[in-house]
Amino acid sequence: MSTPISDTKQDVITTYVGRPTFSCAGCAAVITLQDELISKHFSGRDGRGYLMHSAVNVKLGKKEDRHLLTGVHTVADVFCMGCNDRIGWYYHKAADATQKYKEGKYLLEREKLIKDNAWKIDE
Repeated sequence: MSTPISDTKQDVITTYVGRPTFSCAGCAAVITLQDELISKHFSGRDGRGYLMHSAVNVKLGKKEDRHLLTGVHTVADVFCMGCNDRIGWYYHKAADATQKYKEGKYLLEREKLIKDNAWKIDE
């Protein structure tokens, strides 16, 4: 597993005010909109995972070929910019033609995220 070297807490940006998001369980940095969810039916390293179109406030580790449940993929670990926790991986390339739809997408581990529905309670 690769680990980012620099401390980048100052680089976390605030986005998506008032919209349903997923945030980092370690530091609460916003990671992605719930609207970016493609599928909840994925497996991460430590349990269930979400396939997402995009993510913010993250940085990528080193590319590597990894043997996953669906074959060999070129991936890079994804780290939260707020706390440097590994929260999933990014699919750079899939060897199998049936898996190409994952390229350019993020697998974010459910246990590493907090779901914020941005509900407002009327007073």
